[in-house]
Amino acid sequence: MIPLDEARTRLLEEIEPLAPVTLPAAEAGGRILAEPMEARLTHPPLDVSAMDGYAVRSGDLGAAPAQLRLVGESAAGPVMDRPLGEGEAARISTGAAVPDDADQVVIQENAERKADLVLLRDGPRPGAHIRRAGSDFAEGERLLPAGARLNADAAGLAASAGVTELQVQPAPRIGLLATGDELVEPGETPGPGQIINSVSKGLAVLVRDHGGIAVDLGVARDDEADVRRALGRAAEVDLLVTIGGASVGDHDHLRRVFAELGGRLWFEKIAVKPGKPSWAGSLDSRPVLGLPGNPVSALVLARLLLLPAIGRLEDAPRRAVFHRAPLAAPLPAGGPRETFLRARFFAETGRLAPMPKQDSGALAEMAQADALIRRPIGAPAAETGEMAEYLALDGR
Repeated sequence: MIPLDEARTRLLEEIEPLAPVTLPAAEAGGRILAEPMEARLTHPPLDVSAMDGYAVRSGDLGAAPAQLRLVGESAAGPVMDRPLGEGEAARISTGAAVPDDADQVVIQENAERKADLVLLRDGPRPGAHIRRAGSDFAEGERLLPAGARLNADAAGLAASAGVTELQVQPAPRIGLLATGDELVEPGETPGPGQIINSVSKGLAVLVRDHGGIAVDLGVARDDEADVRRALGRAAEVDLLVTIGGASVGDHDHLRRVFAELGGRLWFEKIAVKPGKPSWAGSLDSRPVLGLPGNPVSALVLARLLLLPAIGRLEDAPRRAVFHRAPLAAPLPAGGPRETFLRARFFAETGRLAPMPKQDSGALAEMAQADALIRRPIGAPAAETGEMAEYLALDGR
């Protein structure tokens, strides 16, 4: 067995990032930028009003209230076709171009219109309520660095900046292959000794939530030929995740077939609880991560190993961020493996409460947990109120 940190380091050292691709900006949402994003346009392209009101020459506001002649209107879209003269004002809408020679906008709450005159209760403040041309960004300006994820705000920025194509890291295709005669798919009725293939479904959501494409490769039965066929279905994925089949029993063929096909093993056990049977290697230059068949073990190790691996494929380092909080209940001393305990973090008290059941098959408690308490190898017993490290399951 090797420590968890060493297993993660080996995994990330062996995985190579995927080659960048060019995508239409409208289809690149959620992707990582492979090169900086630069503006193709200036925004705003000209001086515009930040408020509804009246465009004026600030020099005409010496007396309060000032009375100016209303000579036109500037609405969003069309540009007023004449400059403002002395003693003149123009109605203006938010986002509309400021007429030539105007240098201030008086908000409509400080104005009173009377026929073709407007009374303005504001003093001279050149530049007030005007967004200058290029105040957001200018053509050629670097807007986002390489490595930034194109979220909703960044996608809107790209559109505003006239960016139509982007160099991005592709979404990693993560193959999910469950193993075992005992598994049936959701919707099927389990027979005696059978269970639902739940782990693949949970991992698929986790993969999609973190930028990957989940590829369901089905279930490999406890038959050497079927395992070979199943591994062959992984030819088009960027990372293969196997679930179960890591034992050395008579019915566990996965690791044996993996070796016979030329698979190279990076590590085969981890000093972690749950998740000790987790392993990793490569097959035909494709990284393979083996997770345990127990649902909780697989979902915990997926947070600790699979998510960093997806980040490596995206060329975007993703490390588990641990927080600290006081315990709401005591904990026993740690054992010979680093241990992760399912827990609830209560914001109202700021405390961590370990879940009552820590069995690796207790999926209901995993679904109710929102944190994993981290217990180092050989950790001493901890009392209520002592500080503990925890990983937030929602990614905070």
